[in-house]
Amino acid sequence: MPVAKIAISIDQKVVHRIDGLVRKGLFPSRSKAIQEALENHLSRLDRSRLALECAKLDPKQERELAEEGISHEVERWPEY
Repeated sequence: MPVAKIAISIDQKVVHRIDGLVRKGLFPSRSKAIQEALENHLSRLDRSRLALECAKLDPKQERELAEEGISHEVERWPEY
C-alpha cells in the first residue's frame, strides 16, 4: 500500500507515551503506532455513523420491505 509522508504536531506527553510503546516492542516505530491509532479511531467513527443511520430506520417499515414478496417465494424454498 502506498504511504504518504506528512508532518504533524503532537502533544509532547503523547509522544512520550508512543515512544514508551515503541521501546516495549508493541510497535516497530512511531509512525506505525500513530497509523494504527488513526485507523482504529476512523473505524470506530465509521461504526458510529452506521449505528446513527440505522437508528433512523423504522423497524416496522424495514420488516415490511424485507418481507415484501416473500410469501410467494416461500413455497419454492427447499425444505431442510
